Amino acid sequence: MGITPQQDPQNMSTFSQVDPQIAKLIKAEETRQQNSLQMIPSENHTSRSVMEALGSALTNKYSEGYPKKRYYQGNKIIDEIELLAIERAKKLFAVPHVNVQPYSGSPANTAIYFALCEPLRDKIMGLSLAFGGHLTHGAPVSISGKYFKAVPYEVGKDGLLDYTAIEKLAKQEKPKIIVCGFTAYPKTIDFARFGQIADSCSAYLLADISHIAGLIVGGAHPSPVPYVDIVMTTTHKTLRGPRGAMIMVTQKGLKKDPELADKIDKAVFPGLQGGPHDNQTAAIAVALREASTGAFKKYAAQIVKNSKALAKGLIKYGFKLSGGGSDNHLILIDLRSKNVNGAVAAIALEAAGIVVNKNGVPFDTMPPFYPSGIRLGTPAVTTRGMKEAEMTKIAAWINQTIDEIKKEKLPDDKQSLRSSTSSAGLKEKRAIFIREFRIRADQNKNLAKIASQVKALCQKFPIP
Repeated sequence: MGITPQQDPQNMSTFSQVDPQIAKLIKAEETRQQNSLQMIPSENHTSRSVMEALGSALTNKYSEGYPKKRYYQGNKIIDEIELLAIERAKKLFAVPHVNVQPYSGSPANTAIYFALCEPLRDKIMGLSLAFGGHLTHGAPVSISGKYFKAVPYEVGKDGLLDYTAIEKLAKQEKPKIIVCGFTAYPKTIDFARFGQIADSCSAYLLADISHIAGLIVGGAHPSPVPYVDIVMTTTHKTLRGPRGAMIMVTQKGLKKDPELADKIDKAVFPGLQGGPHDNQTAAIAVALREASTGAFKKYAAQIVKNSKALAKGLIKYGFKLSGGGSDNHLILIDLRSKNVNGAVAAIALEAAGIVVNKNGVPFDTMPPFYPSGIRLGTPAVTTRGMKEAEMTKIAAWINQTIDEIKKEKLPDDKQSLRSSTSSAGLKEKRAIFIREFRIRADQNKNLAKIASQVKALCQKFPIP
């Protein structure tokens, strides 16, 4: 048992003494991250400085309101911290207004919708979740699709955005907000073209740059700021900060609606949130300072170099990549040509020490829980100092892993038809298969051999 507060009233004991169970689990997670490749493109390894700010005494403070306009006393220092975070973001992204209080990306997007749209009446037009959009871009299961009328657009057969088709749909539907910026789109976004489309139908244009914010400030992807009204980003992906989000209003947005910044601030607080997480705000400020350095620009450029090198290696092994490759930090692999299911592949790759996520691909006929693809990215491995040579090795390991499991077949609809199994029966068969496959994957000697090689590589590139 750990030490109780009554036994240690001055809180002088170490974390491992107070709660050995949680301390042990955190240590185990640190070891997992150190000894395997974290290649989910929305993940990264943040700095010790960011984590120190996140675990600071700021956790203790309550700061409902905005700087100089708080509902609680004792916020003089908190005001300075929040204002510093705001000024750093304004300078880094070249915008006139920033709100750093959103808890994460989903409530940030929701705040924007509530600031500008009438529930159940106004339309939000975003890329369909099935084609690389986000839940909060109008997916039916999300508040964005339940409380507002969603108008989804799609990518073309080539996996690329069809701007002509998007413009035609926008003029037809006349949405209140068009969302550009995605979670599984591996190519450069033409923000200028989206700006023309939004202007043509008098819509607000929201750029959700959660995935590519670090690339943008590092000069590795064009900025949306000159062309959009609002920018939303999370802070924990390529920006390499804590889990959090920011909403930015551009000069174009203020010209369109001088009250836009005030509307968004009121939607965040008191509309959707209470007091901000001050420790998170400070950690965001630290991350923004780090992102303003020359070293970060080199980091952003290397992310893209690594992604391109990894894509090239995968194509050499016959993998089909959505969009034909990668221009940014992520790669979306369509495994249908390999006749391997994405959920099965993700489990096997984790057993081999390579952590990716299962993901739908354009025109996928499989359900979200058993999609036909996997999504992977290079932000975290680039943080560790890996470069193109290591991407070549990783591509080879991915190929070896997929070859190892090519005989592992997820039960499909054809099998259920032959056996007269109901859809409920198919669902259960698939669940049983996945449970049993996890055991087989963990016991597979060839996958274990790859994992050992991955671990050896990871030890050469420790997490900073």
